[in-house]
Amino acid sequence: MENASDIWSVLIYAVAIGVLLACIFGLSAMTGTRRTGAARGRALSMPFESGIIPTGSAHLRLPVQYYLVAMFFVIFDVEAAFLFTWGTVVTAVGWVGYGAALMFIVFLAISLAYLWRAGA
Repeated sequence: MENASDIWSVLIYAVAIGVLLACIFGLSAMTGTRRTGAARGRALSMPFESGIIPTGSAHLRLPVQYYLVAMFFVIFDVEAAFLFTWGTVVTAVGWVGYGAALMFIVFLAISLAYLWRAGA
């Protein structure tokens, strides 16, 4: 009988989400602007910038420093997020969890060494 209450709570949640989506789409249809065929020009039929005529090329060459900063973010920020959550269950996971965390740190140390060698 305990599983039935879990199913009912999930069903009620799904119905609430469905009602919320129906309200959002209904309000959008009622309050949104309507454009007729005459108002749809070349700019509105393009899939870029929400109807604004694009200027220039969409292909940008990003400098290498952009990717180096992204890799530093992954190394230090994501590492902290994983290790802080691992720290809350360190006694429960035992040596297997310790080995997995150690392997994770080793992989991140290798990527840090690569960045250091690349001149970051």
